Amino acid sequence: MRITRVHATEDGGSAFQDVEVELRDAGPIGRLSEWIPADAFALRENDPDYDWDWHCAPARQLIVLLDGAIEIEVTSGEKRAFSGGDVLLVEDTTGRGHRTRTTDGRSRRSVFVRLAP
Repeated sequence: MRITRVHATEDGGSAFQDVEVELRDAGPIGRLSEWIPADAFALRENDPDYDWDWHCAPARQLIVLLDGAIEIEVTSGEKRAFSGGDVLLVEDTTGRGHRTRTTDGRSRRSVFVRLAP
């Protein structure tokens, strides 16, 4: 399963990285990844006009988009679009961070899973 990682770069910027999460056969229930230690999760809903300028993630976290559409920009100027069903691994807890904005004019729901240290 492919997910997108947003991480801090050595120069204090941020970048994208495509990460392939290996799934193993779990029999009749499907394919599973290894367990990822987490210590908390939060549910979030954003307003349709959400546009957050440069910011760092408060902690290493997985973000699972349930619906809606966003664009994330990293410091190189690269932008990527994400929508319901996409999973992000956000690790840019230092440096300049990234920018996030809603692109479809609708409210967006997501699940934030804070990863264990």
